Amino acid sequence: MRITTIVAPALVLAACTTGGVNDLGETAAPGVAVAAKADYSAYLDRPPLMPEYERVELDNGVVLLLLEKPEVPLVGFEAIVRGGSTADPEGRAGTASLLAELLRKGAGDRDAAAFAATVEGLGGQLDTGAGPESLQVSGSFLSQDSAVAVGLLADLLMRPRLDEKEFLKLRDRAVQFIKAAKDGSPNRLLGIYAASYLYGDHPYGRPASGDERSLATIGIDDVRRYYDEQLGADRLIIAVAGDFEMDSMVSQLRQAFGGWRGAAGALPDYGSADEVAGSRVLLIDKPDATQTYFWMGNVGISKYFPDRAELNLANTIFGGRFTSMLNSALRIESGLTYGARSRVSQPREAGSASIVSFTRTESTVEAIDLALSVLDRFHAEGLDEAGLASARAYILGQYPLAFETSRQLARQMGQLEFYGLDTGYINAYAQGLVEANRAGISRVIEQVYPKRDELLFVLIGNAGAIRAEVSKYGTVTEMPITETRFSPD
Repeated sequence: MRITTIVAPALVLAACTTGGVNDLGETAAPGVAVAAKADYSAYLDRPPLMPEYERVELDNGVVLLLLEKPEVPLVGFEAIVRGGSTADPEGRAGTASLLAELLRKGAGDRDAAAFAATVEGLGGQLDTGAGPESLQVSGSFLSQDSAVAVGLLADLLMRPRLDEKEFLKLRDRAVQFIKAAKDGSPNRLLGIYAASYLYGDHPYGRPASGDERSLATIGIDDVRRYYDEQLGADRLIIAVAGDFEMDSMVSQLRQAFGGWRGAAGALPDYGSADEVAGSRVLLIDKPDATQTYFWMGNVGISKYFPDRAELNLANTIFGGRFTSMLNSALRIESGLTYGARSRVSQPREAGSASIVSFTRTESTVEAIDLALSVLDRFHAEGLDEAGLASARAYILGQYPLAFETSRQLARQMGQLEFYGLDTGYINAYAQGLVEANRAGISRVIEQVYPKRDELLFVLIGNAGAIRAEVSKYGTVTEMPITETRFSPD
């Protein structure tokens, strides 16, 4: 067993955002006007957001991260198992997602009802999920119940029942969710269609939740096989923060997880997808649609992109807050939509940089053209000093909100370990935000955001009404929304 103390640098990361909320809680939101030469010393001189914590590695490979925070009688935890939907078997996208949900449907001596009743009876929270690169279990419990919580977590990960009846209910519900979204909320599926079209056969192109065709092929034996091959001690990170005694918590976790076996299979091996040729359109036909949902983008950057402060400042101004360039042009000034935003996803390998919005069917081309003109202006002009100061001040003020609870701190520790990052990623970032300048931001804009002739377009709408007009953006590939896959055959 190896124990390491993770020491926090003196500077504090107060904020950063690429629009929405990313893996480290970075949040974009409306900005405020500030003086161009503001005093940021209050953000630079404050205690670090990520305090010192202990790292313990068990002999079987389990990594424990522990932060004592006794102010509130709660314990929060985040368990991460490397793998995720990128490890789904070929043609069975959705396996990891179904397994993640099934883990809570009975474990150890408790069936699904008893397991849920135990969590609820303790006043605790316990959630599971799967993304492209990991399965996650997160939650919080009263400090007095921490031993029971460790037992529940161990049962869930090491002794799940994987009951076939519960599996069938979850699989049917997943299929019904997709069908319901296609019928009434296709915006929920736009990103899935976009990833499938952009990445193709790359593992990032697989829908984490599966599609109607793949879900129909998954049986309980597939889920059990995935569990045996992809879950194990050598893949597991457990982060715990809150009101506990260090030696006691380490002892409980070592006793609970120290004997777990390793995963039987190999992690998926893949690199970054290449940027793809632009000027192509995927049009998903929904004949009864009165609106067009559109995505435009290309392959972007990974979690390890070095100029993070410049990127987050740029994206906040471009499309990461209510008063952004995109939302101002498409919603506030023209009334073409209720919302327009830009997104920069940053997984381990290159993610995507995109623009997302929606509009009435009859204004589809007008809205897309306006978004393109804003993108052109973003490349040509970058940020002015007033916009930079506004974004910087707001981000610096918002970021600490992601470090308030024990559960949040556990999540932050888990993410740092998962991506191989140190606490400087959090605690030294305020300085980067303060030092960022327009020239550096302009360079990042050129590196990260595709120009109009480099864009792929994905549209969900009434193809009969918009087919001819949207062909000006590139070669059109069309598929019906009733297709059981998210990519054209």
